[in-house]
Amino acid sequence: MSEFYSSPFDDEDYKLFLKKLVTHFNLDLSGYKQHRVRRRTDILLKKYGVNSYSEYLELLQKNKDKWLEFLDKLTINVTEFFRNPEKWEYLKQEIIPEFIKNYKPKIKLWSAGCSTGEEPYTLAIVLNELGISGKSTIIASDFDEGALKQAKRGIYNEKSLINLNDEYKRKYFTKIGEDKYEIKDSIKNNVTFNKINLLFDEFEKNFDLIICRNVVIYFDNDAKEKLYKKFYDALNPGGVLFVGSTERIFNHKAFGFTSIAPFFYKKII
Repeated sequence: MSEFYSSPFDDEDYKLFLKKLVTHFNLDLSGYKQHRVRRRTDILLKKYGVNSYSEYLELLQKNKDKWLEFLDKLTINVTEFFRNPEKWEYLKQEIIPEFIKNYKPKIKLWSAGCSTGEEPYTLAIVLNELGISGKSTIIASDFDEGALKQAKRGIYNEKSLINLNDEYKRKYFTKIGEDKYEIKDSIKNNVTFNKINLLFDEFEKNFDLIICRNVVIYFDNDAKEKLYKKFYDALNPGGVLFVGSTERIFNHKAFGFTSIAPFFYKKII
């Protein structure tokens, strides 16, 4: 299966499981690193005491909560507001003002793989601080329905706000419990959430900024290349792709990008 993981369950049954996920759920995991997928699936098989992937598939078909749990297990939905604050400061000071100054009466931005919403709401806060909320469109997407549901609620624990100062907390959140904060409607209403499978769905076009951080680490090399090409096609000339701190694109020139700063790549005009 992989040098990284040896499963106690049957290999052929696993291959059939992947095929049936496509047939029954329209979920194609072929572009994902299989040792990650299988390890996390095996955790759930053990949790429910089932002895085969086919038996686990029956559970997924019968119980929507278990299906949502499976989707959630495939990705680690651990994030926070202003993750890597210095990168967000660069985005605020250098990238977005350039869009406005040069040629954009309104900018279009996409948080691809938005998880539970911290990233797109961070983006909305940045735009509000720059005074251009009304001159922007923010789309956020994920294929995990549970994560999207949580994102739309906009309720977070204090740990998610670790990078925010007290002023930002007061300005953009309402404290609703000892450890719970709700993002204010003035920010929440600026983000539109959609369910999108990055590898297999068509993308909208004409984005000025695409943020995709801590997502492609789950993909194999072929899937990464496919995704970067799709991102390139979805960006406007001069548009920027912002990736995670472990996801440097070493062959960015092959996709038509130029590196303008660590983890920021511009579509060559």
